[in-house]
Amino acid sequence: MGGEGSGGERAWLLFDGDCEFCTRLAAWVEERDRERKLRVVPYQEAPSPPMTPELREACAEALHAVTPRGRVLRGGDATIFTLGAIGWRVPARVLWLRPLRDLVGFGYGIVARNRSRL
Repeated sequence: MGGEGSGGERAWLLFDGDCEFCTRLAAWVEERDRERKLRVVPYQEAPSPPMTPELREACAEALHAVTPRGRVLRGGDATIFTLGAIGWRVPARVLWLRPLRDLVGFGYGIVARNRSRL
């Protein structure tokens, strides 16, 4: 994360706009993004760039963040990045550490597989 988003550049947060659960969480993120570090967009509506055919296919499976420098983060890593972007910097830095990063990824997978029930 360090330094990304500086200089007024914004990251993209790409979520599934057809998923009600994902849409609610995206709205929650937007409300907390007081520094406007993120462009929160359903991947189905994202322009190119950042969208590519490969990224579109991947976004159908998981949340993605594309940093101002073009780094693509998926699933749990995108979640941790998002927490840092909305101001939860200390918890995000801690969550980047192993094994916590792995646990976030594991938890993300459980939620993603069951999102239609949430």
